[in-house]
Amino acid sequence: MGHRRRRTNAAPLFIAAAVAYAANCALGLAVAARVIDTSGFRWLHHAMYIATCVTSAAAFSALLWGRPRPASRRAALALAPAAVPLAAIPHVGTHTRRHPLVALAAAPFIVAGLICSRLVTDRK
Repeated sequence: MGHRRRRTNAAPLFIAAAVAYAANCALGLAVAARVIDTSGFRWLHHAMYIATCVTSAAAFSALLWGRPRPASRRAALALAPAAVPLAAIPHVGTHTRRHPLVALAAAPFIVAGLICSRLVTDRK
């Protein structure tokens, strides 16, 4: 009796990465617009940034283990360029115009990874 490989769907990881990114952007926008004052808990934006990076890395790892393989690879490769702006954010300063621009540079890749992870490619 052979072991059948279980299908492992990586789409929830791409959803988590997109939600973490969107929540972090929403908080950053609310702080910039002075709707929310986070002076008493600045760590929240940093924690959300870390959650975004961790969930994005976890979603990218679907390149190695995700099933269906073509969809997981396509989604991981679409997400991969988001690593550059996410890695650059701590180095561009927080009180400059570059910070939100660099942060938003990751958006197309996160959205592309999310869309690719949801596409059904293995039709029978």
